[in-house]
Amino acid sequence: MTLTNLTTAEIERYVGQRIRERRTMLGLTQQQLAEKLGITYQQAHKYERGINRVSAGRLYELASVLNVDVGFFFEGLSAESATDDLNPRQRMCLDVARNFTRIADLRQQDALAQLTRTLAERSGARRRGGKTSEADTPEDDQSES
Repeated sequence: MTLTNLTTAEIERYVGQRIRERRTMLGLTQQQLAEKLGITYQQAHKYERGINRVSAGRLYELASVLNVDVGFFFEGLSAESATDDLNPRQRMCLDVARNFTRIADLRQQDALAQLTRTLAERSGARRRGGKTSEADTPEDDQSES
């Protein structure tokens, strides 16, 4: 199946999914997005679900409000991706991004960012077979056996 074989409904669903992803990354609710666009919450919901088509002018407004280029909504569009929903890992990442933006204390945001970097570094070192620090717990060592 090629890109030209996509139905308009599949493309609308994909664009709606990208709108939702970006809104979530910015920590906005559907109501907040709707207010910024001057539309109802229901209309924003229908755009995100691909129920209503997004006009070129509205897509331009969405791009502006969501701080992206119009092309963002079509990035990764393929026959396969147009019909796939978010997998659980992608949903979790979006949830983490949404919740991170809701943390008001910048020190807490910095601490959380440092924690994720440290966990990622430790995880990467374990996959390569190396020890990361003396702070490894006995439980960690047992799980590798």
